[in-house]
Amino acid sequence: MATRKITITVPEELVESIKERVDPRGVSGYIAAAAAHQDAMDRLRELAERIEEEHGAVTNDDQQAALNRIAAMDSWHDKQRPHSDEAA
Repeated sequence: MATRKITITVPEELVESIKERVDPRGVSGYIAAAAAHQDAMDRLRELAERIEEEHGAVTNDDQQAALNRIAAMDSWHDKQRPHSDEAA
């Protein structure tokens, strides 16, 4: 992926907090990952708004059904993974 150097202004306390977690060359990557995450969340929000405009608002029952489906998939995936004591 092509990159572009830009200048941003970030609160000093935030920069210091980030530097405690990464080496000096990792700050750009850390901030780029945060920006990519925010971009993905913004795009997801835009998609949700378009879907809601087309199909109507999501009901509490719809939301709970989706959460139940996700929990069922997580449970299935957990059962597919070998446990660490079984893998040894």
